[in-house]
Amino acid sequence: MQAGRVRIRRRARAPLGSRILGSDDESTVRRRIRVQTLLTVVLLTCNLVGAATAIVLIAVVVPGPPVFASQLWVLDFALVPAVTVAAFAIGLVWITRGSLRRLRWAIQGVPATARDLRTTLAMPFRITVRQAVLWYASAAIITAAYATRDVDYIAPIAFTVVFAGTVTCATSYLFSEFALRPTAAQALASAPPTRVRRTGVTTRMVAAWLIGTGIPVLGLMIIAVTTLTVGSRSVADLAIPVFALGGVTLAVGLLLTLLVCASTLAPINSVRSAMAEVERGRLDAEAVVFDGTELGELQRGFNEMARGLRERERIREVFGRHVGHEVAAYALSGDFDAAGREVEVAVLFVDLIGSTALAAHRPPATVVALLNRFFAVVVDEVELRHGLINKFEGDAALAVFGAPAPVADPCTAALATARIISARLRAEVPELAAGIGVSFGSAVAGNIGAHRRYEYTVIGDAVNEAARLSEYAKRLDPHTVAAEASWRETNPAEQRFWQAAGATELRGRAAPTTLFVPYDSGAQTND
Repeated sequence: MQAGRVRIRRRARAPLGSRILGSDDESTVRRRIRVQTLLTVVLLTCNLVGAATAIVLIAVVVPGPPVFASQLWVLDFALVPAVTVAAFAIGLVWITRGSLRRLRWAIQGVPATARDLRTTLAMPFRITVRQAVLWYASAAIITAAYATRDVDYIAPIAFTVVFAGTVTCATSYLFSEFALRPTAAQALASAPPTRVRRTGVTTRMVAAWLIGTGIPVLGLMIIAVTTLTVGSRSVADLAIPVFALGGVTLAVGLLLTLLVCASTLAPINSVRSAMAEVERGRLDAEAVVFDGTELGELQRGFNEMARGLRERERIREVFGRHVGHEVAAYALSGDFDAAGREVEVAVLFVDLIGSTALAAHRPPATVVALLNRFFAVVVDEVELRHGLINKFEGDAALAVFGAPAPVADPCTAALATARIISARLRAEVPELAAGIGVSFGSAVAGNIGAHRRYEYTVIGDAVNEAARLSEYAKRLDPHTVAAEASWRETNPAEQRFWQAAGATELRGRAAPTTLFVPYDSGAQTND
């Protein structure tokens, strides 16, 4: 498991799929030097290997007249090297200057336009086309020169140079995509969204098979037919080219397969790394978009999904802050019932004493600061025992224990909360005093309002009783009182902090209510 995490972190340090390509946030100058160096090295290496392969195939493998003969030394050691060097020089200038001109936006560090994006993603194809032109032009020149000496040179030389050039161009295309990946990522990040895909994954794989397997096998078939139909050739003459070209086919096919796999896996691994970051809770993780095929659309799609998750989490957080995280979770769950449901709840009502005088004799900013300190104590203690601040009413707060999420012992939680809030207010906010009332009973918990705007609330006699108790508690010292029903449902450990305080007939109620108040001692601050 640990090894898996290490691999993910290593991929995350290579957002472009390889550490050779640097990062997506490096400076423009470093990116230009990196891309230009990689592109030059890649193209020179591929073409040098291609030229050497062509020479070996013509000289040793492909059946035909010998190319290293005394009468051909001018062609062998003057014309062929001159054409090769000229092709390399022309290609270096033509391809490099053309690429830099079309990537001027990246060199200048300005955002890419939609046209710049299309040009950047088409750059490997343009480079490959120019290489193909030089290879096939060189093949035509060299073949024509040798044909002046013997027409039997036409078939082997033309086939070999075209074959080597085609394989070289295909390999260069895949390596060019790799070298230009930082610039492609820069363009995809800044250009306006547009459909820019030139080649897809299927096209890339079919082309790799065609060049790495199809063309070499076709060449073997042509050599076999030629050898067997010419009377002067024997089966032994067929063995050398078959084994040699077979080896080249295996090597080239494997190389192209590995290149296609690497170009396919790089964007997938970038998405996997970003997904691992999201799984660890980092919703700001994104995959760098650097591929112009369907895989680039996968990267972009993951980023859109991550942005959606961030927005959803932000809405959840804001929603939870306004209505309470329990209500937010309830509203987003499958248990949401707009009609409401009847539940047994403990209700705690907190109301400031002398709030009118407070607002009249203090500046508004001071009043707001005091209220925030007051409500901070209330919210801390209510949420600590899994209650819900159902609503703030100016200078009062209504807390519910048991809805929307059930609480194992709502009365114990409510009485303990009332007791600790009373003690903390006296110690931490001595400028304010509040009446606290606790009740218990049946209530309907659900949504009130119109279909466009709901408010989650709790309605029932217990709520009314808690409000009346908080009003009555303002006459007591300490200003905290609980109805007998809530005290009886409380566990013995909490009951010992409370004592009977007689009975009174609360405003608006027909029968007297038996009251309990906390012992006015330091022990009451113990939870």
